[in-house]
Amino acid sequence: MKQIIQNFKTGELSVAEVASPALASGFVLVRNHYSLISAGTERSTVSTAQASLLGKARQRPDLVRQVLDSFRKDGFSETVKRVRTKLETLKELGYSSAGTVLASLGTRGRFQPGDRVACGGAGYASHAGIITVPQNLVVKVPHAVGLDAAAFTTVGAIAMQGVRQANPRLGEFVCVIGLGLLGEITAQILRANGCQVFGVDTAESMVALAAEHSCHAARTRSDTGLESALAAFTGGHGFDSVIITAATQSTDPVELASAILRQKGAIVIVGAVPMNIPREPHFYKKELELKISCSYGPGRYDSTYEEQGRDYPYGYVRWTESRNMEAFVKLLENRSVDVQPLVTHVFEIEDAEKAYDIVTGKVPERHLGILLKYSEVPATQAIEPMPRAADASPDKPCIAFIGAGSFAQKFLIPYARQGGDLLSVVTTRGVTAKSVGEKFRFQSHSTDAHRILADRTINTVFIATRHDTHAAFAAAALEAGKNVFVEKPLAIHQDELAKVLEVVSRRSDCRLMVGYNRRFSPLARHAREVFQRVSGPLLINYRINAGFLPTEHWTQTEQGGGRILGEVCHFVDLMQFLTGSEPVSVYATSVAANNAQMPDQDNVTISLRFQNGSVGQIAYVACGDKLLSKERIEIFGGGQTFIIDDFKVGEHYADGSRRAVKSQGKGYQEEVKAFLRAIREGRPSPIPLDSLALTSLTTLAIMDSLRTGLPQAVSLVSIDQSSHEASLAGSDAAMTSLTS
Repeated sequence: MKQIIQNFKTGELSVAEVASPALASGFVLVRNHYSLISAGTERSTVSTAQASLLGKARQRPDLVRQVLDSFRKDGFSETVKRVRTKLETLKELGYSSAGTVLASLGTRGRFQPGDRVACGGAGYASHAGIITVPQNLVVKVPHAVGLDAAAFTTVGAIAMQGVRQANPRLGEFVCVIGLGLLGEITAQILRANGCQVFGVDTAESMVALAAEHSCHAARTRSDTGLESALAAFTGGHGFDSVIITAATQSTDPVELASAILRQKGAIVIVGAVPMNIPREPHFYKKELELKISCSYGPGRYDSTYEEQGRDYPYGYVRWTESRNMEAFVKLLENRSVDVQPLVTHVFEIEDAEKAYDIVTGKVPERHLGILLKYSEVPATQAIEPMPRAADASPDKPCIAFIGAGSFAQKFLIPYARQGGDLLSVVTTRGVTAKSVGEKFRFQSHSTDAHRILADRTINTVFIATRHDTHAAFAAAALEAGKNVFVEKPLAIHQDELAKVLEVVSRRSDCRLMVGYNRRFSPLARHAREVFQRVSGPLLINYRINAGFLPTEHWTQTEQGGGRILGEVCHFVDLMQFLTGSEPVSVYATSVAANNAQMPDQDNVTISLRFQNGSVGQIAYVACGDKLLSKERIEIFGGGQTFIIDDFKVGEHYADGSRRAVKSQGKGYQEEVKAFLRAIREGRPSPIPLDSLALTSLTTLAIMDSLRTGLPQAVSLVSIDQSSHEASLAGSDAAMTSLTS
């Protein structure tokens, strides 16, 4: 299918052929008929990408701050990796479209193939032939509404939310400052609501259009008669509310709004304007109210609503973003709002670059609503892999990746490329697959994981998807006869773990590796060598300054399983490696902070006992200062001490002397090299299977200990029954999630 993409590093914008997106649970697959270019928003996005590095920094000071924070905490090399990964990523554009449903995995059964729908959301309702959109960002469109008009629905919902924030009553005077696309639609909604609407803009053409179609009266900001016209419009009483839909670096819209409002009036800010609020002469004396309107409405930026499809109760949250979208479609159906006069251009998707030449000012031409049309029926299949001949040689890694986010691009793919042939990469979004495929020179890219599993020329699969899909992908790839490297964690539920182990027991010709990189770091291996010469158990203190992570971050949701299952597994594995022994029991306790923003289990102490008598203490901290080094490990035993500080510096204390050991790296390169070397040389996986299983079992036991307040035993026997039950079930259920 065709999609508009932009290289954020070079600014180059193009219409490219990419694989259609994969359909996941809770999402709807839609064939676009029209998508709307939001000139203001997309002009800013495109211009930022086309700017020089210095220009990008000036336009996005928030990103500069992130880079500086990363440099202070993680150093120059790591920061450069992150910046390069971001800059070299292809970006998709667009957030408002309309089309017909191809397929749906919505959890409420609302959408059927052939349904006419409007779609919203950046990263979802893109300028592409086929899109996949969360069910709460899709609304049905009646036949009385053209799909070209329905493509305005997301912008309409933004306008609707701004009006709701103003809460205007019948007959009230409302001024709209900024008569671009958003302002024009806002004015029409206000007029349909029975308000008296006055519009202000800097452009004569926008004022003329508004006076004809949306506002009762309109003037330019530079009009010498503006002040008297505003006063006459309200009979000298002032406006009840002002909605600012302009985008400017000037404070003039806010200052003008405060001057023309009545006593106790309200300003609603929808557009991007500075808010340096002058206390005098109006805000204080008039007791004015200032409100911010957040995008499409309640639900925006809430991952549980947008991505997981959980709706808010109708009786308690009457107007969500989805219900705002539905209300706007109803206004279109009733002809209370007419967007046709706002359409200045319609381009076929193949000619989209011409549209952006107009938007960015390269071609000076009056414009407002620009629609992209998708006349050609796009193919729904993924891009075909390049033809390949025979089965893969068992001793030569022929590699595919399922999932290729920023972590995989920084720490896995570059090292995998050094030890094998990169054949294919699969991601849920076609633009990501294309971006990664071209960047790392994979032979093919697609959005269909089944193709990788069926491709006999691929003998090794790296899995770097979200945590809740790891076990299903690993089991399916092993069943297909592939060597598997899966990023941690291996599983977030015990039955998933049992299924993977059951498949491994039958496919002894395949290797299973989990991305526990720390045991491969030079400092960890040095410490292991030191204590291998020591008789007796070890005592290990491991402090992790993990930092705050918002509860809405995906790793904190059902997709991630939380930080203990998703990250503490690293530290359990490293303790197994250092002690050379298996964990037998665990006890965990957390703070009792009663903080909704930071789960108690994000600040936890964990005590582990090992079979050889060693003990380990993990202090996992989210409430510390972010500039403190992330990890510090103190290992004691046999009259010696070894300290690892953030895997950058080590200290070895023995016989009354101290020796510094300097070494960089957390073992990412070494773990990938060890795994691929095992394949080439026909040796077992670098981490024993029992150790992998025990790490997952230990983190699950930590969760049980936190729930019960009691120590928990750790034993492979605990999954024997689960493994037996898993062996009775096929892999069909696991395969259903392979595209998620």
